[in-house]
Amino acid sequence: MKNCYLLVIASILILQSCAQNKPTESKTKATSGNPIWEGWYADPEGIIFDDKYWIYPTYSAPYDEQVFMDAYSSSDLVNWTKHERIVDTSAVKWVKRAMWAPAIVKKDSKYFLFFGGNDIQSDNEYGGIGIAVADKPEGPFKDYLGKPLIDKFYNGAQPIDQFVFQDKDGSYYIYYGGWRHCNVAKLSDDFKSIVPFEDGTLYREVTPESYVEGPFMFIRDGKYYFMWSEGGWTGPDYSVAYAIADSPFGPFKRIGKILQQDPNIGRGAGHHSVIHENKSDKWYIVYHRRPLTETDGNHRVTCIDEMFFDENGLIKPVVMTNEGVEINSLK
Repeated sequence: MKNCYLLVIASILILQSCAQNKPTESKTKATSGNPIWEGWYADPEGIIFDDKYWIYPTYSAPYDEQVFMDAYSSSDLVNWTKHERIVDTSAVKWVKRAMWAPAIVKKDSKYFLFFGGNDIQSDNEYGGIGIAVADKPEGPFKDYLGKPLIDKFYNGAQPIDQFVFQDKDGSYYIYYGGWRHCNVAKLSDDFKSIVPFEDGTLYREVTPESYVEGPFMFIRDGKYYFMWSEGGWTGPDYSVAYAIADSPFGPFKRIGKILQQDPNIGRGAGHHSVIHENKSDKWYIVYHRRPLTETDGNHRVTCIDEMFFDENGLIKPVVMTNEGVEINSLK
């Protein structure tokens, strides 16, 4: 009888073990969800390289802890892979803190990552906008210049929040600026210097009404769409506005806001970028916002939603969601 009892117990344990080890059915995410990954990240730069979407954000933390950057990649906008510490202050030794707001371009088989460093408050401090370079979009990136590319307050613009834009003729321009001033400058072919415009100036101010920081530019139907962030970055009024012009130099007459807080979704929505997927002709806005449960200024998350245009080419107000976007595979 004892042996029979032990046999029954053994059978039960085997059945339980089999049940525990039975493969579970994997559930495919229908949408990206917002935020699109865990953790505090802000100022996202979204772009497509070859067959992948990439997002390069700021690590959102106290300035002295912002000494590295991560990146994320996806082939479908829904499933994301984290690439840790693609660059840090051990690779860019002149940066001590506040490594901010990456912008990236691919040129001549190299990836150039532009960033702000040290949050300088005057021309007497050392820092500004720098460049790192890598052979792959996930890095590792190394310092390209060994010093800042832009390190002074030209036209009153703090040297932060840069965006690098390639015009129709192949020229590269850098738009940047905090403290309610925005400059544009032309980059040399090797990205090692600023070259003068035809009138001899190096930095041209293009500040639109209500501009605060975070410029971004794209071309659609031959028009230049210039976008920026307004309000205070720690406040609920942080938002995105835009203008349309016939030239990359403006004039940029403000049309209105297209992204702002939603009391049911999140606050402080801003500092964005735009991804255009040509195959489907879908437009996406990648941005950060503060969850309704958070009051810490650094508690920002990266989100993505679709962006639409009306029949006149104006950008429709963005509807922030918790669902995010549907799968859009590049393969």
